[in-house]
Amino acid sequence: MSAVESTRIVTYRADRGERAGLLVGDKVYDAANLTGDQRDVSVMSILGNWDDASARLTDAVRSRLSNSHEPVSDAELLAPLTSPGTIYCAGANYADHAAEMARANGTQIRPKSDRSWHFLKSSRAVVGPGSTVELPRNSSKIDWEVELAAVIGRKCKDVGLEHALDYVAGYSVAIDLSARDLSRRLDVAEGSPFKMDWMSHKNFDGSCPLGPFIVPANEVGDPQDLGIELSVNGELKQKSTTAEMIFSLAEQIRDLSRQITLWPGDIILTGTPAGVGTSRGEFLKAGDVVAARIDGLGELRTTMG
Repeated sequence: MSAVESTRIVTYRADRGERAGLLVGDKVYDAANLTGDQRDVSVMSILGNWDDASARLTDAVRSRLSNSHEPVSDAELLAPLTSPGTIYCAGANYADHAAEMARANGTQIRPKSDRSWHFLKSSRAVVGPGSTVELPRNSSKIDWEVELAAVIGRKCKDVGLEHALDYVAGYSVAIDLSARDLSRRLDVAEGSPFKMDWMSHKNFDGSCPLGPFIVPANEVGDPQDLGIELSVNGELKQKSTTAEMIFSLAEQIRDLSRQITLWPGDIILTGTPAGVGTSRGEFLKAGDVVAARIDGLGELRTTMG
């Protein structure tokens, strides 16, 4: 399909409240109106019936131009999942980023382990495209990280590597905002297992911009062959490819599903390449505009407030 005909799943807000939609060109169409199935009122309900819903949505996009469906007027795009399930974030999953963080922290580069490593972000931290994120008052070192987001579409437990990607519904762009100066508790001794504070470091209101839409996995192709970049106020800061991940998405799904069941609506943020602010001694300030782009998945912009 051409770029205009690609299936781009969104959540929008209009006079009917928050609903699932399809973005075709620059127009939003109500997903339930296109498919004739009123169960498609939210993206979470679509993901809960993904095998059937994905085919119906793709067919709806392909046939839309010959139908008389009207776009939604005054639709405001929100995060494609406004209330996702669990958000799993891969830590130090690009070799160049792991190296730059080791230099910034004065530590040794850790060798590759036998499984991927993840921390959690709160689903309440998610904001959508064009959002303004208020900088937290207790941090002066807010950093940026562009990440490929994989959205789970089928219940997944103890999956093998060869079938891991079958459980991905689609992909989106995410920005992992981090409070670097809150990553270590100052009142805890060095060497203590309680020194690190991942909750404060990675979780604050708006710390997970997501969007602008979800593209179904079968329209993306190989998730390990996508260009990925981020700019701040138009200045390029990160530029790489997902081929540079230490652990592929399939390996991450395998590892996570051995530990816990993955459910439709869960999100995996797959890591970020080098070029974060910490390595440059640069941090975000009010008024900064962060733009993240991934091949085929659009651009996600957010402003610091």
